[in-house]
Amino acid sequence: MLGLLVLPGFLLLALLLQATVVDLIRVRGVAPDLIFLLVVFYAFWRGQREGAFWGFVAGLLKDFVTGNYFGLNALSTAVACYLVGWSESRLYKESSLVVMVLTFLATLVSQLIYYLLLAYLKVKVSPGVAIFRVILPSALYNALLVPLFYRKFYRLYLKGWFGVGQF
Repeated sequence: MLGLLVLPGFLLLALLLQATVVDLIRVRGVAPDLIFLLVVFYAFWRGQREGAFWGFVAGLLKDFVTGNYFGLNALSTAVACYLVGWSESRLYKESSLVVMVLTFLATLVSQLIYYLLLAYLKVKVSPGVAIFRVILPSALYNALLVPLFYRKFYRLYLKGWFGVGQF
């Protein structure tokens, strides 16, 4: 039963930190996405189905808090985590470097999907600004934070914190 509550608890903690503290560590207007990091790590360990589900839930939480374009984070994060989940049995889980590259690519995918959805909704953002001031810096920032958080997640996962109670 504890395993069913751990991920939602961590998601709520990450959401709280994202809404309060993370703004203090912005670099050139770009902040790390702790919620995204958590669901990417989880998808990497649990696969496509759970990755997409929890990516969608995490995205809805972010959409609920920001109040902007409800559903865009949910869709973009779900797709990115689904793709991360595809690598679940294909990549070496013990390597932070592998997870850094995976996080970088997942952030690119998620942000590009978000940008395309905004364009579909007729929200005008210059492609140059979107790519070079938001998408690439966000991907780099998230990837650089992986060594700080992944080892702890990895240890907790191996201890069974996230392994009980599959979706």
